[in-house]
Amino acid sequence: MGDKETVPTRAEPAVLAVDGGASKTDVVVIDRHGGVLGRARGGPSNHQTVGLDAAMDNLGATIAAARDAVGLVPGNGAGPLCRTGVYCLAGVDLDIDERRVGQAVAERGWTTDVELHNDTFAILRAGMTSGWGVGVVCGTGLNCVGLGPNGSSVRFPALGELSGDFTPGGAWLGVRGLGLALRAGDGRGDATLLETAVPDHFGLPDPEAVLEAVYTGEISYGRLPELGELVLHAAATGDGPSRQAVEQLVAEVVAMVGATIARLGTPNLPIEVVVGGGIFEDPDFARLVLEGVRAHSPGAALRPISGPPVLGAALLGLDAIAAGGGAEAALRAVLV
Repeated sequence: MGDKETVPTRAEPAVLAVDGGASKTDVVVIDRHGGVLGRARGGPSNHQTVGLDAAMDNLGATIAAARDAVGLVPGNGAGPLCRTGVYCLAGVDLDIDERRVGQAVAERGWTTDVELHNDTFAILRAGMTSGWGVGVVCGTGLNCVGLGPNGSSVRFPALGELSGDFTPGGAWLGVRGLGLALRAGDGRGDATLLETAVPDHFGLPDPEAVLEAVYTGEISYGRLPELGELVLHAAATGDGPSRQAVEQLVAEVVAMVGATIARLGTPNLPIEVVVGGGIFEDPDFARLVLEGVRAHSPGAALRPISGPPVLGAALLGLDAIAAGGGAEAALRAVLV
C-alpha cells in the first residue's frame, strides 16, 4: 500500500478583532499565524450615539457575517467563535463605559475572553513601530491616547463640550460650516464660499433652506459632518472664515497631543504620533497639526496608518496570544 494522503489541516480562528465607530463596524477573524479567515462590515456600534442595545445588535450582526465568511460554524453559530476577542469601540471613554460595554459584550458570548479598548488604541497599535507613542483620531469625532515607553497610558473622556472638547472633530467642523454659511447670508459674518457650497451640497437654494431641512428632519443632523470636507476645501483656497474654523480644530488636536506627550513625560524624545480619521486625509490639516505638535515635541513625527483601523485590533489580539513577529508581518501584508 502507498503512503496515506496527507489532508491539510484547516486553520482555526484564534482572534476575533473589532473596530467599531459612529458610522460603521469592521470585524475580522484571524488565525494565530496572521491569516485572515473572514471579515465583514456593518452598522455603527458606538453606544453613545445609537444606544447600547442597538450597538450590540449591530456588532452581533457584523460578527455573524464574519463568522459565516470563515465557513466554520460550530453548533450552527452558537457558542464562542474563538477564545480571544479584541473589541476596540468608539464611546468607551470612561471607566463606567468599560463596565457597561464590557458586560454587554461578555453576555453575548462571541468570544471566551474579552479585551475592550477605545477605538483610538487600535489606530495607535496599527501605526506605531516603536512600541509606544500617541494615537489621535480626527474623523466624525476627536480622541487621543498615549502609551509611554514605561508602559504608562493616557486617554481623554472625549465627550464633546461636556469634557472640555471645544472643537470635537469633523462633526463640529461640518456644523460650523453650516453656521458660517448662515452668518455670511444674514450679515453676522464675513463672506465665504460656504454660502453657496453648503446648499449646493444638498441640492437646495440657500443656507436657510438647509437649516430648515435639518430642523424638520428632512435632512438628518447626522449628515452635517459631510460638510467638513467642504470647509477644508474652502480653507485650502484661501477662504478666511473656513481657514479660521480649520485652525480652531488644528489647535484642539495639537492641545490634546501636546497634553498627552507632557503627561507621558516624553517631550524631549522622538515620538510617533499615529493619525487616523478622514480629516487627516487633508494634507494641509496634517501639516498644520505637525507644525503645532513640534512646538511641544521637536522630535515628533506624524505616521498615518497604512491599513484599516481594525488592523490594530487584530494586532492587539496577536499580542494577547503571543503570536510573534512573523504573524504580525503576515497580517500586515494581507489586511489592507
